[in-house]
Amino acid sequence: MREKEYIKRQYAAILSSTGMILVLSAGVMLSPLLMLLAYPQEAGDVWAFLLPAVCLGLSGLILWKLFRRHGVTLSIHEGGVIVFISWSVVIIFSALPFMFLMNMEFSRAVFESMSGWTTTGLSVVDLTKASRLILSWRSIMQLAGGAGLAIIMMSAIVGPTGVGISNAEGRGDQLVPHVRESARLVMMIYLGYASIGVIAYRLAGMSLFDAMNHSFPAVSTGGFSTQVENIGHWDFFAVEAVSMPLMLLGNLSFITAWYLWRGKLRSVTRNGEVRLMAIIIPLSVLIVFIFTCNGIYPHLTKSMRVAVFETVSCLTTTGFQTVSYSNWNGTGIFVLIILMLIGGGTCSTAGGIKQFRVYFMWRLFVWEIKRLLLPRAAVVEFPIWEGDRRSFLDDAKVRQVCVFLFMYVTTYILGSLVLCICGYPIKDSLFEFASAIGTVGTSVGVTSAGMPDLGLWAEICGMFLGRLEFMVVFISLIKIGKDSRVLIAGG
Repeated sequence: MREKEYIKRQYAAILSSTGMILVLSAGVMLSPLLMLLAYPQEAGDVWAFLLPAVCLGLSGLILWKLFRRHGVTLSIHEGGVIVFISWSVVIIFSALPFMFLMNMEFSRAVFESMSGWTTTGLSVVDLTKASRLILSWRSIMQLAGGAGLAIIMMSAIVGPTGVGISNAEGRGDQLVPHVRESARLVMMIYLGYASIGVIAYRLAGMSLFDAMNHSFPAVSTGGFSTQVENIGHWDFFAVEAVSMPLMLLGNLSFITAWYLWRGKLRSVTRNGEVRLMAIIIPLSVLIVFIFTCNGIYPHLTKSMRVAVFETVSCLTTTGFQTVSYSNWNGTGIFVLIILMLIGGGTCSTAGGIKQFRVYFMWRLFVWEIKRLLLPRAAVVEFPIWEGDRRSFLDDAKVRQVCVFLFMYVTTYILGSLVLCICGYPIKDSLFEFASAIGTVGTSVGVTSAGMPDLGLWAEICGMFLGRLEFMVVFISLIKIGKDSRVLIAGG
């Protein structure tokens, strides 16, 4: 009975914290209505946002007040349950405007919502028929999802709960010791990027509406666009030159970005992720330029622009595109798949395996070679740089990275297989599911409104697992199931 009462108390705190996040998420859902100041002719669509926002807000308010508990400490696993439930509920409610205004089926509306919140950028919306409210909603979802739905809301949650949530989202490092202050600094950096991006895009020739709706996805490494041709609609170097720094900044971990803001360049340059990126990007650009772009695009400057932009977009998991990949050869497609699988920085808005894990495995490989060449009795240390912190290899870290890589690769293979079952070629399936699980958004044309439901839901699961990094989802489901059995047995 004591265990049952403990579980009830913990889940009351979980539901209360979830309710708080739902209330704040309802406010996010109302934010597209600010566009009515510039476009009052779309006032008739207000109900499509107001109705789900009110329902979400009231539900959250009831949970928050009804189950509110003081002095309850939640573990990281319980923080994971909050993240899992919050993301699931918010994504479903966020799909409703697409169903109401675009007459989209449930699976396609959920796909668009999932793609937005997970900052993937794959889309099944007909952009030629989408209202400005819908286009703004897509960008706002990516802006909110990029910094992490929970970490954005974290400043409102007092005590260890906030730490549990940030750790559950794979954001264990804080900028400063205090959770609220750390969340405030993240928001300051993030919104600073977005504001600078809007101004820069405007100076590059975009309208204010387009500037906002490309700056938000750029800094969140999301990739949604207001145009069918994406960034390629402008085919203008200035627009691409604005996009790439924003994508790279969004790719950096917030810890690294904080060092950059404070002028601690040494801490930035000795970061393993930054060093890895400094090698991967030039090498990939060179391969894509020589073996793919140079034979497709007639002008040297165009070939180089495409090679650089698409490489940066895929590695940072932003998903902006300037060209179609329909005429790309296998070499170029293969390089982009590898970049999408590697992904961006840890504790950043980007997805993928994450650059730190790749850097970690490379250092582990080098260390193992060195160890084999040393005498058996030799004692050696294996240092790696995480930001400005010098840490050392231990078995726990190796296990964590290896287990994650196994789950990631297995899910990638299974997801690609599902797309093959849906009738798509193996090359296209490998590319498209790498884009989904890496929360990238680039596409070879597989993802569309006419895609079979099986393929859509495979990509939905891939985006969700990729964004929450597998263990949060698995552990949360196992914990909910285990605790439910205890409550039922105790009852």
